[in-house]
Amino acid sequence: MLRRSTILKKESVDTLAIGSFDGIHVGHRQLINHLGAHGALFVIDKDQANLTPGIKRSEYAGYPCMFFHFLKVKHLSGAEFVALLKHEFINLKKIVVGYDFCFGQHRSCTAKDLKTFFDGEVVIVDEFCYQGVSVHSSLIRTYLEEGRLDEANRFLGREYAITGDVIAGQGLGKKELVPTLNLKVLEYLIPHAGVYATRTRIAQTIYDSVSFIGVRESTDGAFSIETHILDATIPEIQGAVELFFVKFLRDNQKFSALGALKSQIEKDMAEAKKALGVCKIYLIDFL
Repeated sequence: MLRRSTILKKESVDTLAIGSFDGIHVGHRQLINHLGAHGALFVIDKDQANLTPGIKRSEYAGYPCMFFHFLKVKHLSGAEFVALLKHEFINLKKIVVGYDFCFGQHRSCTAKDLKTFFDGEVVIVDEFCYQGVSVHSSLIRTYLEEGRLDEANRFLGREYAITGDVIAGQGLGKKELVPTLNLKVLEYLIPHAGVYATRTRIAQTIYDSVSFIGVRESTDGAFSIETHILDATIPEIQGAVELFFVKFLRDNQKFSALGALKSQIEKDMAEAKKALGVCKIYLIDFL
């Protein structure tokens, strides 16, 4: 993937792809592919993005995002909405939208109506399906909530990722089990509870890892998101790390003794290493 600057002045923008773009999935890529050197995403933000919240959309898209809150545009008529676009982007020549795009007050206008209100080029991208299933962010959320990680990652075209800050854990892992990084995650959709083969990005280095999400049924009963780095020793760290989900291994379960839990963790580590050795890396080069 080409590396593109995510900083672009409005007056330089000549092409806009319009949508909410939560997830930046393979369907969104069909729109993004129509952007040239001076393209940008016009993001209508409803404060609901939890697959790629905030500026993450720009990082995964490889293009700058221009955010406009839904509440600021929902009252505009179709003509007023297009007038806003032309006012904000004075050199706008092309608009790209999906087949199901609607705009204007009460969603009164369809994608085809853009050709009435806009005097430049309008590209309407057809529905994108994978194995006969239409790709949408809502379906990806459902897959993640159900633990259907393979389907979610195929629709995303990458490994689903969340970012969290390292926080103090209960201390039991380092003493009795295996050392983990405990994460506080905000904004992101948290996948189905259980154990996953993962990759963990710390600064600019990506490590193989095995991660747990859920209530610690066997110890303190608290909810946690924690990751153990495989075959590497890392120093104490602070700040944010990014967790990439590669394969769902098993559901959360309760163990009667720490010895049984440790034995299962060792099995999880072995399964994670096996999965990470054969799974395709979906990471998008957006650095």
